[in-house]
Amino acid sequence: MAEQPPLQLQQLKKLKQEMTRFLMTYQFALDEITTKIEILQQEFHYMNDYNPIEHVSSRVKSPESMLTKLMRKNLPISLASMEEHLTDIAGVRVTCSFVSDIYEISRMLQQQKDVDVLEIKDYIQEPKESGYQSLHLLVRVPVFMSDRTKYVCVEIQIRTIAMDFWASLEHKIFYKYNRDVPDRLRQELQEAAASAAALDRKMEKLHLEMKEIKEENGPEEEAFELLLNNRRLTLPEAFLSEDNDG
Repeated sequence: MAEQPPLQLQQLKKLKQEMTRFLMTYQFALDEITTKIEILQQEFHYMNDYNPIEHVSSRVKSPESMLTKLMRKNLPISLASMEEHLTDIAGVRVTCSFVSDIYEISRMLQQQKDVDVLEIKDYIQEPKESGYQSLHLLVRVPVFMSDRTKYVCVEIQIRTIAMDFWASLEHKIFYKYNRDVPDRLRQELQEAAASAAALDRKMEKLHLEMKEIKEENGPEEEAFELLLNNRRLTLPEAFLSEDNDG
């Protein structure tokens, strides 16, 4: 008769399986959200001849990061506690060119019937004291496993390139100083945030002006551009066809 593994080893194996399955559900939820964003991105591009999204990234928090956060908040250490108290285990970041794109992407996501919006935090209309700006959506999506359906929370952050650059710099500074950032650097960060916001406003103004110019050009030029963009007819092919006709 084969010797049974020690009880402690069995417990460790079970814990590993439970953690793996736990993390998988959050990864599958991320896959669902990123697929939705990709579909919306392509549809928007084909319908409007314009791509509002510059970049999409996603991540699932590491077990070490989740444990650290639970301990910092004096919460129970368990998978159930993680699921109940940590809403940012799965995160998606969408980077847009313009502020108006942020709200358009948010609107399209909220219209998805299987996306349950739990909370919206608009740090663009009301920036954090540090100067941080972004639009946060906390949503819940169904994940269909082999033996159950799990409803999983995903945090979606939507921001402009300027907002993302500032947030990345702030994160590096706070990490370097272990959150004990000197007042001088905090002040400079706030000034940089104001500059980034001013740049976003200026770029939005230029974007609207270019849109108006395009609309004034009339449907003929727009149709020609659409023809070229769809590669139905390239300029060299047009010239060649004229030569052949002659």
